[in-house]
Amino acid sequence: MSAPLKGKVALVAGATRGAGRGIAVELGAAGATVYVTGRSTRARRSEYDRPETIEDTADLVTEAGGQGIAVPTDHLDPAQVRTLVRRIDDEQGRLDVLVNDIWGGEKLFDWDAPLWEHDLDNGLRLLRLAVETHAVTSHHALPLLLRNPGGLVVEVTDGTADYNGRNYRVNFFYDLAKASVLRMAFALGHELGPRGATAVALTPGWLRSELMLEIFGVREENWRDALEKVPHFAISETPRYVGRAVAALAGDPDVARWNGQSLSSGGLAQEYGFTDLDGSRPDAWRYLVEVQDTGRPADTTGYR
Repeated sequence: MSAPLKGKVALVAGATRGAGRGIAVELGAAGATVYVTGRSTRARRSEYDRPETIEDTADLVTEAGGQGIAVPTDHLDPAQVRTLVRRIDDEQGRLDVLVNDIWGGEKLFDWDAPLWEHDLDNGLRLLRLAVETHAVTSHHALPLLLRNPGGLVVEVTDGTADYNGRNYRVNFFYDLAKASVLRMAFALGHELGPRGATAVALTPGWLRSELMLEIFGVREENWRDALEKVPHFAISETPRYVGRAVAALAGDPDVARWNGQSLSSGGLAQEYGFTDLDGSRPDAWRYLVEVQDTGRPADTTGYR
C-alpha cells in the first residue's frame, strides 16, 4: 500500500472525535506518525461528557497503517502543551504537520441568542476553547515545525472565509470564534511563508460527526434515514473526507501555493481527486450557497 507520509510526524490537537479524529486516521492511513491530543481519555471524560477517547483515536490511526500516540492534553494550559511538544521533539526530533482542531463548544452556545441575552461565562469559555487553545498550541509547536522546511499548519474551522464574510453564523460568540480561526491561518501564512512553511484554514462541510448522527437518531450505516426530516443533510460528509483533504495537502510538494488561504474539503477534493468513503465528492459550501440558502428543494445532483 502507498504510504506517502511515511517518516512524517503530525500533531492533531483536538483529535478525540469528529473532524479531528477523521484527520488523524487519514494521516495514519498515509503512513504518518500521529500524536493525538484531547481531554477525554479512557480514565476520565472532559466536561464535554462523551464516550469517545483519544486512545480510541490513536488505535484507529495505527489500524489505518500509521502510528497513533495518544497524549492527554489540556490546550488551555501552556505548561501541558510545552510538555507535549518537548515529548514530540524527544521522541521524533521533528514535526511536519500541525492540525489545530480544538473546539469543544457545542454545549456553550445558544442558537440565535443575541450577545446581551447569551450566558456570558459560556460565551467567554467558548472563545477560550476555540481560539486561545489554537494560539497556545501554535506558540509552542511552531519552533519545532519550522526546524525542517515544508511544514504545514491546518487551522480547522466552520465555513470558508467567503461564506462567513457574508453570513452571520449562529450567534455572536460562534461567529467570532470561527472568524478568528480563519484569520489565524491568514496571519500565520504571513509569518510562516517566508520561513519555509505553509498555513491554511480548512473547513469540512456538513459533518456526520458522532454528535450529529446522535442528534438525528441515526448511525453512519443508515444516515440517509435522517433525510426525511432534514432533506439538506443529503450533502453531508464523513469526518474522513476532511481527513483526506489534510493528507492530500500534507503530501503535496507544492502545498505552499495554498499559503494563507481558506479551503474546504469539497473544494480540495476537486483539486486532488480524493473522495469520501462512499466514493462521492460532496461540495457542501457550494451547495449551501446555490441550493439551501436560496430556498431550493434538496437535490445534490452535481454537488456530490
